[in-house]
Amino acid sequence: MKIAIIGTGNVGKAIGEALRSKGYEVAYGSRNPQSASMPQGVRVTSQAEAAKDSDVIILAVPYLALKETIHAVGKDNFKDKVVIDATNVMDKNMKWALGFKTSGAEELSKELKHAKVVKAFNTVFSQHMGSGNVNGEQLDLLIASDHDDAKTAVREIGEKLGFNVVDAGPLESARLLEALGMLNIHLGYVQKVPFEGIKLVRKA
Repeated sequence: MKIAIIGTGNVGKAIGEALRSKGYEVAYGSRNPQSASMPQGVRVTSQAEAAKDSDVIILAVPYLALKETIHAVGKDNFKDKVVIDATNVMDKNMKWALGFKTSGAEELSKELKHAKVVKAFNTVFSQHMGSGNVNGEQLDLLIASDHDDAKTAVREIGEKLGFNVVDAGPLESARLLEALGMLNIHLGYVQKVPFEGIKLVRKA
């Protein structure tokens, strides 16, 4: 499975390096490949080149940069591929950017009509994306999509990274996952609550 990471910030680096450590073939795409700060030996190309030959594309860019990113990658490079939307739907002031009648992932799916969009990873802090656990506790990775085969691919990725993967339902559930992601950010970075991730408590 070839995976393209679009974005070379904290999220892109964390997911990409974790996937490389698990044996995945990873290509990094950046708006400015020459100036991207990456580990030694990691090759960074344009966003379009990274996405072109991939099976899975992970969008690890700011939400407000999605339209620009889609244009840079080119819609044809998304066709028939699993597209993981890891964005947090917030504006430049870190405020909620959408209501509850839609989600960023649903709007992305409308733009990429021939791609299989999966909402995932937005409820996990970047520092834990490579291990899937905190202090020995396995974290839950919540995913949502209208495509079962795409969910299967993302489940495989999540489980290899160490997460317990939870199917949150159709892509419409991204409205809930995006709100949960915003709550994480609010608690962790605004309220400074000392918590590290989401763990569902199972029935006995």
